[in-house]
Amino acid sequence: MPRGPPATTTDRSLKSEPNGHFNPVTTNGQGPASEADGDVSMSEDDDLPLLSQTKTLRTSEPIATPSKLKRKKPIYGESSSDEDTPLASSPAKRVTAAPVARHAAPASTSTRSTGRSSGTNGKKVAKSEPASSDYEADALPPRKTNESVKRPPKKKLKEDKNDSSILDDEVPLASKTASSRKRKLKSESDDDGPIQTKKATTKPQAKKVKKEEDVSGSDAPKPKKRATKIAKETTDGSPVKARKKEKEEEEEVFRWWDADVEGGDCVKWQTLEHNGVIFPPPYEPLPKHIKMKYNGKEVDLPPAAEEVAGFYGAMLETEHAQDATFNKNFFEDWRLVLQKHPPLDGTNITSFELCDFRPMYEYFEAEKAKKKAMSSQEKKEAKKAKDDFEAKYTTCLLDGRKEKIGNFRVEPPGLFRGRGDHPKKGALKFRVRPEDITINIGKNAPIPVPNAPGTWKAVTHDNTVTWLANWTENVNGNHKYVFLAAGSSLKGQSDMLKFEKARELKDHVDRIRQNYTRDLKSKVMADRQRATAMYFIDKLALRAGNEKGEDEADTVGCCSLRCEHVTLELPNFIVFDFLGKDSIRYYKRIDVEPQVFKNIRIFKENKNDDDNLFDRVNTSSLNKHLTSEMKGLTAKVFRTFNASSTFQRLLDEDDLSNSTQQEKLNAYNRANRMVAILCNHQRSVPKTHDQSMEKMRHKLRSLKYEKMKLRHALFNLDSKYKKNKKYADDESDIDGDWIIAYEEELKAKELEKAEKKFVKDNEKLAEEGKDILPNDVLQERLLAIDEDFKKLAKERGTKKATLKRDKPIEKIEESIDKLTEKIKGFALQIEDRDAGKEVALGTRL
Repeated sequence: MPRGPPATTTDRSLKSEPNGHFNPVTTNGQGPASEADGDVSMSEDDDLPLLSQTKTLRTSEPIATPSKLKRKKPIYGESSSDEDTPLASSPAKRVTAAPVARHAAPASTSTRSTGRSSGTNGKKVAKSEPASSDYEADALPPRKTNESVKRPPKKKLKEDKNDSSILDDEVPLASKTASSRKRKLKSESDDDGPIQTKKATTKPQAKKVKKEEDVSGSDAPKPKKRATKIAKETTDGSPVKARKKEKEEEEEVFRWWDADVEGGDCVKWQTLEHNGVIFPPPYEPLPKHIKMKYNGKEVDLPPAAEEVAGFYGAMLETEHAQDATFNKNFFEDWRLVLQKHPPLDGTNITSFELCDFRPMYEYFEAEKAKKKAMSSQEKKEAKKAKDDFEAKYTTCLLDGRKEKIGNFRVEPPGLFRGRGDHPKKGALKFRVRPEDITINIGKNAPIPVPNAPGTWKAVTHDNTVTWLANWTENVNGNHKYVFLAAGSSLKGQSDMLKFEKARELKDHVDRIRQNYTRDLKSKVMADRQRATAMYFIDKLALRAGNEKGEDEADTVGCCSLRCEHVTLELPNFIVFDFLGKDSIRYYKRIDVEPQVFKNIRIFKENKNDDDNLFDRVNTSSLNKHLTSEMKGLTAKVFRTFNASSTFQRLLDEDDLSNSTQQEKLNAYNRANRMVAILCNHQRSVPKTHDQSMEKMRHKLRSLKYEKMKLRHALFNLDSKYKKNKKYADDESDIDGDWIIAYEEELKAKELEKAEKKFVKDNEKLAEEGKDILPNDVLQERLLAIDEDFKKLAKERGTKKATLKRDKPIEKIEESIDKLTEKIKGFALQIEDRDAGKEVALGTRL
């Protein structure tokens, strides 16, 4: 039985070092990690597959390295038939195994390729050589990769991953409208997700329709071409301003779901205009008095070396800085930068343990505190300036239509974090410059001017792809793309192709399952292994899996499972324990069919722990077989089909005919969570979760407090309401101590609000040239607030209350009813938030 993840380290006491470090174990100014940054990763698939047939299921902690299994040789029941053993079984002991066809790992490139931009059919307009930089390719040698790549693949569409994270469109979609006519389906998207089901529409195909202005309740005629300002009228006929604008041009909605949709290398657009990408601002050197220390002495670093040191200094109190691999990779890359940009005072930095980055860390923390201390007005102004600057980069013109762009910001330089036990975590991510980026744009469109010095690497006009810009990052050699936003027409069409392909599988799935069930007893080892792998992919939500290089994280899928990842338990249980995509731990104990159990026993015979479980099957051969079963069928399509079927089944189990909107939302999220759990979409509990939940509970209590005061006011007006069960006491989680603390909190807020209003009023009077209000006015206001809260204090425990403004009984009853519904809905929100704390609903795995 595999062991669970190791316990978290306990806090270690700080001790002073002679060099001025305050460090529990290591130097470098590190203390116990107080918070951890979230992992940064760009992944491509949003799969939500099936596990409905699973009888026993156990999920463990996410993102933890599975321990090695010490497997004793088990004693299994003897097979009742010779049919269980294939003719071509595994050899007794392999000294030199025969070569097995393997699917190559995703290729990567060395840093800063200057070759032609690929994946494009258009003509290249501009090309430039990369400019020399402070600490890029000329400072660090390229890391080893499996094979060199000269052309980025033609990707269709990928959802955006902004720095702000995460992305809420990646939950199973509830439904989509299917066209009444049959569409051509030639390819599937990179993503997998649930099928969306809805009744087919019978409307004729239309390219564009006008969204009618909502004029319900108005006698005005419907506008034919333009929507005009609609003035509401009061009973006496006086007009009331309904909108800010006098005239508003009607929006045009492109009905992409009614357009002809084809996959493959077909034309995706005719014209495309955009403004490129936003580069991060240039590095600003630290103040002269902020310096890292080496062996207790301050070091005068040039800007290039100081910037990289600052990357580590900012992460000093995170879990990353406690990781040996992270520290090793960072220091190796930083040393290469130091060779080109040595310290100005001649310090020779050779030992990581003698480095102290705490002065940098303390400076960064102080700057964060300053930003948090900004007034709300200052924050609004800063946000407005940022939004105004980014406005032109957020949209593009696609065939004359304005469409939103997803990830239009270039990732800033920093230290690679990765997920799980990635071998390259801590490596230096170079600053991306215009010379690294290929722009894809229409032939007659103006070439965008980058907001950073330099010229684009190349400008292409390939209308068979959907990306707007691409470049190759230096750490893993992965291609980064800028796509349209998730709600764009191209993304919608891509999703529609994906779901339609999965829907097509419905007509073939019974036959396919019969075929692989028959092959579970095949006499040919390769066929039996393939059938068993298909069983896992179909029933257990496992991915196909690919081979990994030595410089990649040890993540596996179905075809790349090793014997150490699978343990057999009588009578028919299989325990899976491995790291899946993005280093998410997959740990489940599954009750499988007897024949599958026997097959795994046979596949493991005469093999070591590090041998492949399926040594006769790889991803390429598996997908080739799936294509022979149904055109375009892959393991991804299975996941999409099963996820959607499961999601719909879970939704159908609840009767929501008389439910509130929040109850329906909770049912949707509950079904979504169940599918996500079955698909192993896990995450660590956010560090701010408890704090966030406490704020929500505090708000819930404050709503109950308001309701309590209304009830008491009702009792004060008419004591007969005390006998009404509708107004019985239901504020059991509000005690006397909480009420006292809450009223003191309210009083402090009211006093602060009065003071701010007094200052604001005087500022306005001064601008108008009038006399400002004397301080006595403020004192009167504060005294009135104090008197109000003294009354509240006297009302405690009396079950009687007086409202500030008199209300009739009917209005109080109405207010209580509204608060009751609001409390019920907010309680459901709390329940929903807490239930999803360990489930990654937006994970794209």
